[in-house]
Amino acid sequence: MNKSILGVGNAIVDVFCHVNEEFLKENNLVKGSMKLINKDEFNTLKKKIKIDKILAGGSAANTMAGISYLGGNASFIGKINSDEFGKLYKKSLEDINVKFNYIEKSEDLSTGASIILITPDSERTMCTYLGISSQLSANDLHEEKILNKGLIFLEGYLWDKGISEKMFKHLIKLAKTKEIKIAMSLSDIFCVTRHKEDFIHLLKDDLDILIGNEKEIIELAGAENIIDSINQLKKFNKLLVVTMSEKGSLAMLNNEIINCEAHKVAKTLDLTGAGDLFAAGFLKEYVDQSEIKKCLYSGSLIASKVIQKVGARLN
Repeated sequence: MNKSILGVGNAIVDVFCHVNEEFLKENNLVKGSMKLINKDEFNTLKKKIKIDKILAGGSAANTMAGISYLGGNASFIGKINSDEFGKLYKKSLEDINVKFNYIEKSEDLSTGASIILITPDSERTMCTYLGISSQLSANDLHEEKILNKGLIFLEGYLWDKGISEKMFKHLIKLAKTKEIKIAMSLSDIFCVTRHKEDFIHLLKDDLDILIGNEKEIIELAGAENIIDSINQLKKFNKLLVVTMSEKGSLAMLNNEIINCEAHKVAKTLDLTGAGDLFAAGFLKEYVDQSEIKKCLYSGSLIASKVIQKVGARLN
């Protein structure tokens, strides 16, 4: 199997800061959620916080960074502007050996950014200004950068009606012509709620691998618990991967459930990127044609490392 992995997603600059629970209440934010905001809201919120760290991020990009950290062959496509944040974004990926397969140019909208608010319990709440990142279109995809890959990883965050939906479908059509494996993360429970019907159709018709946490999978299936959800979704005969925090992770393949225990950690500092890095460990082993149990183990191990530091990067 071709071991190169291409991630496609929102190119977002991550702005990290620590806040208390009261800050979330004062700003009408739901803890643990990802809220889309406009540029004015972003600038207003930015004035209220003390910035701890700025990094290039975005869910799929974080996963590619993790794959590179593990020694894998990773590249990324995401839309940026040729502004200050855009240049920072491109350089930060190239510095960690993730190939950036998008040619930036001057755009009307600025590069996207996300303010990540970390509460004392290490939970993260995101306020995201998508900027130009949400305008990734089929015209931004170069076939030669796609058709030489073994697996394409898409983030659920990217799915939206209009430009992104057309891009998503075009990319999947291209991948299918070369029998390239297609994996997708569900990204966020609110994302699943918004696009449930579309995600079910993607799982049924297009995806080879679906990765989500326990709440996201239950929401997608509309079931009461994770076992009922898995039983409902197994009819599509795809590889389903579920993360369950301290309860570990599991995968459903060929009607068989494979379980993996979570790795114990001394102290959790920040849950940002835990799911993204789990996907990195899992997919790196998957393209190496490891057994599913080892894929789960690797995902769990790298996720346990990233939650012991601030941010979604280990490299």
